[in-house]
Amino acid sequence: MTTDSLLSVKNYNIVYQVETPVHAVRNVSFELGRGEILGLAGESGCGKTTLAYGINRLLRPPAEITDGSAIFHDESGVDVDINGLTVAELRRYRWDKVSMVFQGAMNALNPVINIQKQMTDIFSTHRPEMSKSDRIDECADLLDLIGVGRDRLRSFSHELSGGMRQRVMIAMALALKPQLMIMDEPTTALDVLVQRDILQEISELRHKFGFSVIFITHDLPLLLEISDRIAIMLQGEIVEYNTPEQIYRNAGHEYTDKLLHSFPSLTGERGGFVRSGEASALTREATR
Repeated sequence: MTTDSLLSVKNYNIVYQVETPVHAVRNVSFELGRGEILGLAGESGCGKTTLAYGINRLLRPPAEITDGSAIFHDESGVDVDINGLTVAELRRYRWDKVSMVFQGAMNALNPVINIQKQMTDIFSTHRPEMSKSDRIDECADLLDLIGVGRDRLRSFSHELSGGMRQRVMIAMALALKPQLMIMDEPTTALDVLVQRDILQEISELRHKFGFSVIFITHDLPLLLEISDRIAIMLQGEIVEYNTPEQIYRNAGHEYTDKLLHSFPSLTGERGGFVRSGEASALTREATR
């Protein structure tokens, strides 16, 4: 991780303009470092995915960005105001600068088009100067890189396991070597062993290519293991923003403490996941 900033989000607000407006994201601010993994955790409906879609300008009405800014600090030295991008500029920005692995990505592949066609479309759109053979070679290299293998290029999605489909989606997100990858619960519905393999590969690829990651999940123990910093969201707000060690050892918000104590220990009772749990319980008992 470096100290250079890649993304600056300040006082970000998103409202769903329905009959009774829903303020889904409230005054969110954070800095994402170049090469950093930022974990974003919170309960369902707290605004995690809405925030990610807002940063990537993927929101559709009635969702509206009502206030705040999101500035992308490109490695070229140019600062990009994401909220101010035109449709044409957004088309160049997405996948090239920022890519996204969507929630339910395992089922996002087109079932009637083979993997090669879906992957080469990315290069046809964003790298039109590449020859057809170069595009195919690049796709094959990507499948090798993420552990699927180039022999699967002509496969259809129904011929791949869930883990393989998820890896293909990650390969597509990596295709243009973006500086930021937003991953919205990328290991949902996968068994724990496949999750572990995919997360290990993401970590290795991050070190190899130097991209940053915003990793969205309900799984706080997972974020404690892979993140450089963690943001805890509650009712549209970031209520805690700190390093994994500080959140694990000394949670500063009661909601974070509740999240930590909601995970059972392999050998003890619920709440035993947190090493300081016994001490915290004794302290609470003594102050009653």
